[in-house]
Amino acid sequence: MVEDKRSRVNWQGYLPAITTPFAEDLSFDEPGLGMLLEWLHGEGMHGLVLAGTTGEWTSMSPAERARLFELAGAQLGGKLPLIGGCSSFTPGESIALAKHAKAAGLDGILLTAPPYLRPNDDEIVDFYTTVGRAASMPICVYNWPPGTGIDMPLSLLERLAEIDAVVAIKQSTPDFTRFAETFFALKDRVRVFGFPMNELGLTILRLHGGDGTMGAGGVLGRTQPGFYDHLWAGDIEAARECGLKDRVLMREWYTPELTGRFGSGPAILKAALDARGVPGGRVRPPLRDVSGADREKIANTMRELGMI
Repeated sequence: MVEDKRSRVNWQGYLPAITTPFAEDLSFDEPGLGMLLEWLHGEGMHGLVLAGTTGEWTSMSPAERARLFELAGAQLGGKLPLIGGCSSFTPGESIALAKHAKAAGLDGILLTAPPYLRPNDDEIVDFYTTVGRAASMPICVYNWPPGTGIDMPLSLLERLAEIDAVVAIKQSTPDFTRFAETFFALKDRVRVFGFPMNELGLTILRLHGGDGTMGAGGVLGRTQPGFYDHLWAGDIEAARECGLKDRVLMREWYTPELTGRFGSGPAILKAALDARGVPGGRVRPPLRDVSGADREKIANTMRELGMI
């Protein structure tokens, strides 16, 4: 019988992949991070993902990521699950980052397949196996085709789920059929994240259960964790209303391929946070900040949803 590793962690609900605030001079804005973390915690997030795609890990030094883990762990450790993004090009880099995450008191790590290189299935299994053995941290496998160039098939995800350290999968494929296949095949063995907060996602969650969504940014505040809070409380109509607001963002700000309409995902989300008076800040090159006209479109969406 395959071991149920789900019980090793308490990750469930809405866990946003948060932005990393950068100041006008593009330095890491530590006070801004503290304010952002305080706001997210106050808005009832069920956990946080640090230094993921939305957190612009690609433009952060290893020392900055380690510092980010340290600050978040000191502020929110033990208050809600914290998952550190440790994606990199080599297992050695990811292992070093995972050790920083563990020392900071984080609860696990998020890990894509190495981007750009397009490793094959066996190489990806080797990568996760090596990191898992050395890091001694629960791992959430992150399938992110727009960033890695690989949409992991179910056969590969099944192999990864057999690795002892792997306890969850963030299935961010644009293909909902692939998400559903992953969920139904692996839901009794590892936690599966990626439910759309729409009628389809709500129906599956009601009929079959499910773990949650590692969404982008948490810019709607308690509306996004509210989808799951209301679902768990049995108030389906209230959950549906929260989900409809989240879907407005996905429709107006993102393409069906999950890329941004006004620029990069981090730039869009930072503009939305700024509009709310919450630290968003600059993005680092090669990304560009959202232009003035598009910032107003983003702010208008937030106004229409009652967030401003």
